[in-house]
Amino acid sequence: MSDPGNTETDEIGDDGDGGGGDGGGGDLGFAEAEEQSGEDSRSDSPEGLNQAEIDSLFGFDDNETLGGDTAGIEAVINSALVPYERLPMLEVVFDRLVRLLSTSLRNFTSDNVEVSLESVESARFGEYLSSLPHPAMLSVIKAEEWDNYALMSVDSQLIYSVVDVLLGGRRGNALMRIEGRPFTSIERSLVERMVQVMIADMSVAFEPLSAVTFRFDRLETNTRFAAISRPANAAIVARLRVDMDDRGGCVDLVLPYATLEPVRELLLQMFMGEKFGRDSIWEDHLAKELWQTEIELSAVLDERTVRLKDIFELEVGNRLMFGVTPDCSIELRCEGAPMFSATMGRQGQNIAVQIDKRIKRDRPGTKS
Repeated sequence: MSDPGNTETDEIGDDGDGGGGDGGGGDLGFAEAEEQSGEDSRSDSPEGLNQAEIDSLFGFDDNETLGGDTAGIEAVINSALVPYERLPMLEVVFDRLVRLLSTSLRNFTSDNVEVSLESVESARFGEYLSSLPHPAMLSVIKAEEWDNYALMSVDSQLIYSVVDVLLGGRRGNALMRIEGRPFTSIERSLVERMVQVMIADMSVAFEPLSAVTFRFDRLETNTRFAAISRPANAAIVARLRVDMDDRGGCVDLVLPYATLEPVRELLLQMFMGEKFGRDSIWEDHLAKELWQTEIELSAVLDERTVRLKDIFELEVGNRLMFGVTPDCSIELRCEGAPMFSATMGRQGQNIAVQIDKRIKRDRPGTKS
């Protein structure tokens, strides 16, 4: 009895060991298959973004930055900015301003001054103020007729150059530039005089387009006190380069789009020669073509108002009687608008009308 029992126990033990080994192998194979399928699913549909994809999403891709085109969220944000090329007359005004400043600053400094327009671009007002050094020389300008403000920023190199020229400094000396030093009262006074000269030329430059008076409002050295527009609003930044022999610097003229809104339609004009305004050649050509245009006139014999109930009761053979005789006056209309009063007649086998007088119409907005 012991032998069969031992044999049965040994067989059961052998089967258990074999089953355990097979079971362990089966669990391991299932775990490996699950891990492999997980890797395949992660490779096909990634759950996260790498750094390159994040940079591309926010518009910080190096390749796109070098090409000059922005992408991603940055492109969406900057799409609200209106490029200055849509205002062609503004560039003409800036060219006129450059010519005027060259003469005015020569008389102001008694030196050889050359003024040039470096760039004209659109930027957000808050970003421009953030890029300025501290302290800065900011002149707030009031446009009287437009009831808004503009900003003029003078960099430190031009400030030191103007002070050096007006106080009789020698040419060729290297300018001492001290970062972070507040401007003295003498520097503020001399720069304010120069800004007022430039503001007067701004009024003259805009005069052919629109009569506007620019007035010096105040001089600020802190950008927080020179906020004439909301930080997110778009503005046009025109950078002027002022050279005085071996000295000089830059002046930034900042014009928010809200300031230019009263003359936006005038700035949209195309510049033709030295003439501002409408094109008389095209107007003459259009007037000649209008006189040769063919139109259709309708002769209305009579009109009668009928109720809708009577219209539905009409049957075949019914007649509508009009109270008009051959001697009655009729009305000639063009596209429903009354034009002439006429009399009926006959010319051969055709019915003709003879125009008697012109019907005067009241213009829209006028009372008869």
